[in-house]
Amino acid sequence: MPQAKTAGADAALVDALKGTWKGILKISVLLVATYLAAQGLASVLNPADYRALPVLGNRTAVWIVAELHLMFAAFVLGVPIFAFITEIVGVVTKERRYDDLAREFTKLLAMAYTLTAALGCLLLVLLLVLYPKFTGYLSKLFKPTWALYVALIFTEVLFAYLYWFTWDILQGARKRWHLLLGALVNIVGTALLFVADIWVTFMMSPAGLDEMGNLTSLWAAINNHTWMPINVHRLLANVAFGGAIVAAYAAVRFLAATSAEERARFDWMGYVGSFIAIAAFIPLPFAGYWLGREIYQFSEQMGVSMMGGGFSWLWILQAMLIGSLFFGANFYLWLGMGRIPGAERYVRFQGPMMLVLTLGFIVWATPRSIIATGAEMTAMGGSHHPFLGLFGVMAAKNTAVNLMILTTFLAFMLYRRANRVPVVPWAATAKAVQAAAIAVAGAVVLYYGVYSYYVPSNVRIGFSVYQVLAVLAAMTVFVAIDIPMLRGAREIGAIRWGDIPARAQYGLFFLAIAFTWLMGLMGYIRSGIRQYWHVYGRVMDESAHAYTMTHGHATLIVSFIVLVFFALVAMVFWMAARHGSARAGA
Repeated sequence: MPQAKTAGADAALVDALKGTWKGILKISVLLVATYLAAQGLASVLNPADYRALPVLGNRTAVWIVAELHLMFAAFVLGVPIFAFITEIVGVVTKERRYDDLAREFTKLLAMAYTLTAALGCLLLVLLLVLYPKFTGYLSKLFKPTWALYVALIFTEVLFAYLYWFTWDILQGARKRWHLLLGALVNIVGTALLFVADIWVTFMMSPAGLDEMGNLTSLWAAINNHTWMPINVHRLLANVAFGGAIVAAYAAVRFLAATSAEERARFDWMGYVGSFIAIAAFIPLPFAGYWLGREIYQFSEQMGVSMMGGGFSWLWILQAMLIGSLFFGANFYLWLGMGRIPGAERYVRFQGPMMLVLTLGFIVWATPRSIIATGAEMTAMGGSHHPFLGLFGVMAAKNTAVNLMILTTFLAFMLYRRANRVPVVPWAATAKAVQAAAIAVAGAVVLYYGVYSYYVPSNVRIGFSVYQVLAVLAAMTVFVAIDIPMLRGAREIGAIRWGDIPARAQYGLFFLAIAFTWLMGLMGYIRSGIRQYWHVYGRVMDESAHAYTMTHGHATLIVSFIVLVFFALVAMVFWMAARHGSARAGA
């Protein structure tokens, strides 16, 4: 019998190594084919600084392929983080369903990696063919990072395939080795993100160059003003994005379920995905403000163009989307409380909290300057409305978004403790301290929001830091108290998984769409604020496509990219489900 087990384990190990080898071979073929295609085109085409692509045009073609590549890159970075977190929860709680959930989504990575690599290779060919001079300049500048990037790609593929193919082998006492593989997948994936962000951020906020554009310090060029803020922002966004995609998948499966058991399973899956998505989404605006602050510090002109110039109205769209995400998250949380015994204790808070969200959303979506006729501007006394214009400045918007974050965090924590009653003797005092922390943070945010109108702009900018620190401190205090307070808590009743309205599932699907649409829009704004520069202030775009397109045209392209992305994601899910059914049938 032991010999049979050993033979089975050896066969499983061989299968794992074969699967890993096939995955690496597939990526290698793609990279080699890309290199040969680029070399072949370079030898056939006439030398030129720029070449024109018919029909779509250079800019639109590169934009569509680059954005799809980035979305799938976020997918293959976000899903492993989600799977790793879920697997750890399974080990800690000793609940097999968490391990099964992590495994179910890890199997999506094989095809997702292939799509990401294929889109990346296509992007590289487009850049080499359409923008040969600039691509050559950037490649020469960051040559060491290209070699590192390729090495990291192969390393991540190796660990990712081993992580998937060794799931059955590394169980029980060997589970720690599987967790190590999961950690390595995410460490290398994060390193890949950091390296790719070097080139993107250098184009926005170049550093390490002399007056002639020659490289003086590679590290200075890497560690430019916006590199670390974008790293943090994208990392949080990838976790939120991965959780949202998982929740959307669960929502679709819940709506198509034919049994109570299936509905319960996919309801729970949607809860786990949304839990991780919302947890990563709450601090995301803070990272966004850090990035905006660094852009202003690097170039005030770029910052003004971004927030008060030609791109300012796109920020109204951004505010609408983020506000909708806050509403969608709270909508799901409050509907989800309907299946939790004991949650009725917190229903009285729903009205006031939704009022704070509504008022915050209205303030955040209020523009500073409005499009008006001459007569309307005369009546107002200028382009700013005498009353509403007060809510269009960043002081008001910072106040609004911080209160919305605080409110969503509170809803999140109430949802978490809905069916639990703490039994520790100091519970009453702990709850009072938690309530005081939330109240003090809200008061600090309001105080600095109002006081901002009475100080110069250079002082006002610093107040946003105090508001953010107050909210972060309140959340830290709340969680630090909540964890020990609820340890060993008495349960009022078990959660009735599957007993949730169908409209909650539409809310989850909306979250995934809004996240994806927001990624596309913010990507356009981040790239577009460079205007007619390849590298801002250093290398000018002298092609015929160096113009800022209309907002209507830009949003149509973003919407098209989102539709194509979800069509491809649906194909990945379908093929993974088909593969799973085939294996079950075998």
